[in-house]
Amino acid sequence: MRATRITDLQALIGGLPPGERALTERIFDVGVTTGRLELPEGMRPWVEKSFGSLGAVREQRIVRVTNRVTLEGTLFNELRASRPMQTGVDLDLGREIEATKGDPFCRPLEGTPSDVFGRIRGEHSLTASNIAKYDGFHGVIIFDDHDPLAFSPEKVSDYISVGLEWGKTALEADGEAKYFFLMWNCLWRAGGSIIHGHAQATATRGMHYPKVEHLRRAALHYAAEHGSDYFDDLYRVHDALGLSIPASGGVQAFVNLAPTKEKEIVILGRSLEDEPLRLAVARSLEGLTQGLGVRSFNAAFYVPPLAPAEEDWSGFPVVVRLVDRGDPASRTSDMGAMELYAASVVASDPFAVARALRDA
Repeated sequence: MRATRITDLQALIGGLPPGERALTERIFDVGVTTGRLELPEGMRPWVEKSFGSLGAVREQRIVRVTNRVTLEGTLFNELRASRPMQTGVDLDLGREIEATKGDPFCRPLEGTPSDVFGRIRGEHSLTASNIAKYDGFHGVIIFDDHDPLAFSPEKVSDYISVGLEWGKTALEADGEAKYFFLMWNCLWRAGGSIIHGHAQATATRGMHYPKVEHLRRAALHYAAEHGSDYFDDLYRVHDALGLSIPASGGVQAFVNLAPTKEKEIVILGRSLEDEPLRLAVARSLEGLTQGLGVRSFNAAFYVPPLAPAEEDWSGFPVVVRLVDRGDPASRTSDMGAMELYAASVVASDPFAVARALRDA
C-alpha cells in the first residue's frame, strides 16, 4: 500500500468522518494546481539525470495549504527537493565545530557580559547578556557543551529551565517586562552567529512580539466565532490526518500542515515548568537531528506573559515551533522574497516527516 503523501491531501480530507472533515475545512484551505513547461531537446538528458524523468518536470503537482485562522500558508512541490544546488562548499561539520573551540562562549565568565541582574546558572548552562541586543532585556543561555548538536533530554530541559528563570529574574528587575520569548538558533544557517551551543531569551514591555500577539488574537477570534478552542481543534485536525507525534503528560505534538519551512513540528503544552513539555521538545529535536539528519534548526517558544496582563490570554498554551533550516554546507538560502512577503515554499512532505519521526 502506497504511503500517504501531501499530494493526496484533498482526497484524504474528503475521506474523513463528517465532523473531522468539517473541522479541517474550517481551519485549512487546500488547493491543487499543475505547473507545466516544455523542455528543449538539449535539456532532456540533464533533466532525466537530475530529476529522474522528463514527465516529473513537464507536469508538476503543487499543493497550496492556507491556515484560514492565522493566514499562514505553504506551497508544496516535492520536485524542489531534487533541484540541483551549487554549494561551492566542502564542509566537514564536525571539524568546523571543533576548530572553533576556545571562543568567548567556552569561557563565559571572562568572555561575555552579564545582565544587570547577574547570571543564572543551571546544571548544563549559564546565562550572559547579549552584547548587541534585540530588546531592552536580551540574554544568552550558553551551553556547557561547545558542540550545539551534543544535547540530550536532560540538557534540553536544563536550557529551557535556565531560560525561564532568566525571564522571571528580568521580570523582577522590571515588572513591566512580562512578555518572555525563548529561541534557539542552531548554527549559521539558522542565524546563529557563534557556533558554540547557545539559546537566547528576550523580555519586552507593552505587548507581546507581533507574531505571538497575532496568534493570540486569531485564537480568540476563532473561539468567539466557533465556540471552540483553536489549539485543541488544530491538534485534532492534524491527528485525524495522521500528522500527530506521540507525546505524554497532556502535551500535544504534530508535524505542521502549513509549515514556515521544512519539517516544522509544533508542540503544545501547559507550561515551560512541565517536564513532559520539555521532554517532547528534546525528543522532537532528537528525531529531527538523529532520525532525519537535520543539522541546523530554529526553535521558538511562544509563552503567555509571566505576570498578569490587561489582554485576554485565556486558553493560550505554550507553543513550541521547531523547523529545519537546511544543509550548513549550502550557499543557497532557504528564505527568499516568497517566504518574506508571500507564502512559504516547502519541499519536505509533512506526511513523510511524521512517519520518520514516529519511527525515530
